Amino acid sequence: MEHQLLLRGSSSPSKLPSWTLFLAVCAVGIGGTFQYGYNVSIINAPTQHIHKFLNETWTSRYHKELNPDLLTFLWSVIASIFSLGGLCGALMGGSMAIRLGRKGALLMNNIIAILASILMGLSYPTGLFELLIAGRFLIGINSGIGFCVQPLYIGEIAPKHLRGGLAMGTSIFLTGGILTGQIIGLRELLGEEKYWPLLLSSSCFPAFAQLLFLPWFPESPRYLLIDRGDELSCAKALKRFHGSSEYRREMEDIQRESSALDGEKPKKPWQLFTDRGVRWQLITVIVMTMGQQLSGINAIYFYATYIFEAAGISAEKIPYVTLGTGACECLTALSCGLLIDYVGRRYLIIGGYLLMTLWCTVLTLSLTYQDLYSWVPYVSMMCIFAFILSFGLGPGGITNTLIAELFVQSSRPAAYMIGGTLSWISFFTIGMLFPFIVNGLKQYCFLVFLLECSFVAAFIFLVIPETKNKSFLEIKKEFHKLNFGRNTRKKETELYERTQLQDEFLKSPS
Repeated sequence: MEHQLLLRGSSSPSKLPSWTLFLAVCAVGIGGTFQYGYNVSIINAPTQHIHKFLNETWTSRYHKELNPDLLTFLWSVIASIFSLGGLCGALMGGSMAIRLGRKGALLMNNIIAILASILMGLSYPTGLFELLIAGRFLIGINSGIGFCVQPLYIGEIAPKHLRGGLAMGTSIFLTGGILTGQIIGLRELLGEEKYWPLLLSSSCFPAFAQLLFLPWFPESPRYLLIDRGDELSCAKALKRFHGSSEYRREMEDIQRESSALDGEKPKKPWQLFTDRGVRWQLITVIVMTMGQQLSGINAIYFYATYIFEAAGISAEKIPYVTLGTGACECLTALSCGLLIDYVGRRYLIIGGYLLMTLWCTVLTLSLTYQDLYSWVPYVSMMCIFAFILSFGLGPGGITNTLIAELFVQSSRPAAYMIGGTLSWISFFTIGMLFPFIVNGLKQYCFLVFLLECSFVAAFIFLVIPETKNKSFLEIKKEFHKLNFGRNTRKKETELYERTQLQDEFLKSPS
């Protein structure tokens, strides 16, 4: 009787994750997307100090002052080379996850972070700004790999009724990294001029933390069984994550997926583009990834300082108010993690994009009439926080979760490589083009983002099914009609029916 109650409890959507599962997500996150958020954030505080370092180094080396245009170019390289490194990391991450395993790739990735921290820390005492550039490139590679592999690991260790909430660990640690970087960069901590090399090299601490804690947790059970064929290690890992009395249901789910794949090897990214069976999943990844980056969130942060100043906040206090934006992102990531397995993915992401469309409209109007009434700047300020909240509840939190759920084991690493590559290219492109867009359109740039958010919301409504509480095979079947239509070839129909028969056979009591 007690055994039956345990089995019933394991299928309940309200059941909380085990401590092992929760701590594994934390161990993965601290050296994964936390690094991405942290290194995006900390580069803002020492901007003026690095400018001074570049001037002094150039004068000492060449006995003449650094040209202002060249100074701007060098700073742009230091800031943007992080994105180039992230792109390289995204291209490497999937292959590393296949060869080394999810856990092995994350552990190896920390070596890159430690090397990057050493180079950035040595740049000032050696007077070599080239080390700073190299360090930023390497920490970009680290962030790109972590951004690719962390969601893979979390998505594969989580039971399906908790997969959304646990996968939100990716966004929670990313926003936590941004907020931590904002706090550490305050002048009361490491924001003073003499501490900027230490600030940039502090990214080694999350790397050491992951090297210390992650080895205590097992490899992804799906990777062990489907990719390595190691059923015994898979069962041991599942027992660690889900408990010795509750792991069987997850084991059966992995076995069904392994049987359906029938020994299929992990695919390369270019193979997905020619695979009709994942056509609409791939289109979805492209639309959601680019939609997330081009949604206007960068424009919001660009305008934040101007809006805060217009609302009467002094320049000295703006860094502290900016902490509020980081806190907003953390709050929404946590809220999304609590809601995603109850409300569902579709409602949250569509609702997020529609709310962002609304705030783009209001913000365009408030910025246009900023000087008309004294209370209008406060409306703009409210829109800043509302947009960030809507982004966190929708595209900011759900996008990576959905990518993990739309593909089976053989396609998932390649899908993350494609999604990561598009994300970093979009991030770099918007960083390069955005100043010209703002200069040309002023506040009306938000009308462009309004149209983009509306389009993505409509696409998700028409194409993406709800994935809550569904196995990876069940989600694949949802896309079957979209991918093949009514005129499915005989071979494809037989394969589909065989998968269903295997599913029903494994579900039936032995």
